[in-house]
Amino acid sequence: MRLFVSLWLLLSIALFAQEAKKGPNPFENPKNLKLLQPANARQAMQAFRAALGVQCVYCHVQGDFASDDNPKKNVARMMITMARQINMNFPDGKQHVTCFTCHRGAEEPLIEAPATAEAPKEAPK
Repeated sequence: MRLFVSLWLLLSIALFAQEAKKGPNPFENPKNLKLLQPANARQAMQAFRAALGVQCVYCHVQGDFASDDNPKKNVARMMITMARQINMNFPDGKQHVTCFTCHRGAEEPLIEAPATAEAPKEAPK
């Protein structure tokens, strides 16, 4: 029984230490949001990460996600505004353009078709 209690205590301490290392969750009380709403910030950030193939610190300062010291954060804001403006021009109100539309998982937008691109298939008649 002593062995069980000792192991349980050690495991509890180890798990607590792991949680302490993680630091604060930037989505609990987000600060310095200029374009996003707190309710959709996590979903948007995950979409940005996937679209650009980067980690959070690509645009954010490690440990201070609210900081504007990384210039890429302001570039991201300009890109969000650009995508929103493009989407506003569609009369159906749907989102037609996202970060992935141009970035396709790359940090820099892909502006040329791949060299091995296939010719578009004709629509059925």
